[in-house]
Amino acid sequence: MMADDPMPTRWSFQDFKFYYDAKFGRKKADRNGETADKAVVSTGGSLGVVSNGNPHAKKASEMAFYEQLRTEGQNQIHSNGFSPVNMDERPQRSLLPPFESAEMRTLAESLSRDIIRGSPDVKWESIKGLENAKRLLKEAVVMPIKYPRYFTGLLSPWKGILLFGPPGTGKTMLAKAVATECNTTFFNISASSVVSKWRGDSEKLVKVLFELARHHAPSTIFLDEIDAIISQRGEARSEHEASRRLKTELLVQMDGLTRTDELVFVLAATNLPWELDAAMLRRLEKRILVPLPEPVARRSMFEELLPQKSDEEQIPYDLLVDQTEGFSGSDIRLLCKETAMQPLRRLMSQLEQRQEEVVPEDELPKVGPIRSEDIETALRNTRPSAHLHAHKYDKFNADYGSQILQ
Repeated sequence: MMADDPMPTRWSFQDFKFYYDAKFGRKKADRNGETADKAVVSTGGSLGVVSNGNPHAKKASEMAFYEQLRTEGQNQIHSNGFSPVNMDERPQRSLLPPFESAEMRTLAESLSRDIIRGSPDVKWESIKGLENAKRLLKEAVVMPIKYPRYFTGLLSPWKGILLFGPPGTGKTMLAKAVATECNTTFFNISASSVVSKWRGDSEKLVKVLFELARHHAPSTIFLDEIDAIISQRGEARSEHEASRRLKTELLVQMDGLTRTDELVFVLAATNLPWELDAAMLRRLEKRILVPLPEPVARRSMFEELLPQKSDEEQIPYDLLVDQTEGFSGSDIRLLCKETAMQPLRRLMSQLEQRQEEVVPEDELPKVGPIRSEDIETALRNTRPSAHLHAHKYDKFNADYGSQILQ
């Protein structure tokens, strides 16, 4: 046993001794046929019972003592013989649920490091476009917590959502928005969180993960790059037995969520949805395509990343939108960064040409405005990175995707 705080049902040695003496007692037979008077006294001063040789009185006293200990075991925490009294406040939920072994508790402590403590500070409004994905996430996480009476029976909340699409389109940003906006315990899980070099520990980590999620419910488990954890089973002969057991345990735990009342929501993201196992696709009830940004979303991104200033040259937003067809959100951010670097490069070249050793910080000149040639140079130097497999995502979305009809 670990040297932790005792469980609520653990008795001290004195409590156990008093209960044992009251329940079974020592034989009090006397050679002369007389019964010695015995007294059961609690060191805490809470009980003093004398039987006086009456068996009925002794039995009643034993039952009264047993009921008192049982009530204290339910309502109080015994620690080294000390029983707190007048504890009307409700105890706070512990960080870890009770486990059957110290090994499982150690695994739970390692997984507790993946709980997002602070806020990622990503609002729904900061994500441009992706209205369908945001609506479904609110329907799965926000609304059941806000209006629980409606989400019962057949209308129980969605247990799993898969976000798939080209890299850099905002899947992780949506997960950060869930962690920021939703009042749930957020578990940020990757392959390194549930894979262990020790035999049998990987599936134990998966089991402990879902026990922690149920303990901290309502909670959200975010599985980033889920294709690295549960790809198709039986496709390759090189699949290791440990990998197979890990996949099976994950499938069992996800399927078991429907038998509990706790609100545990699984959010998964992947760039390769066609490599996922069919059983996992069934458990992820909603499969949402996170596509490349549309022209309206691209213009909103440019206006936010490259804001127009009154005393500077007009930024050609229409040209940027037309020239960035097939760009992902991360590509657009890289393009804006490359554009903003052009005036800084000109300033750096001027500072390097000076003969002075060090320019004081308060005397450094300001960065110049963005010119039209800066945007043209950035467009020539930046290429899209996620448009090659767009047709594969469209085909997978047509076969397995979920949409909301307005």
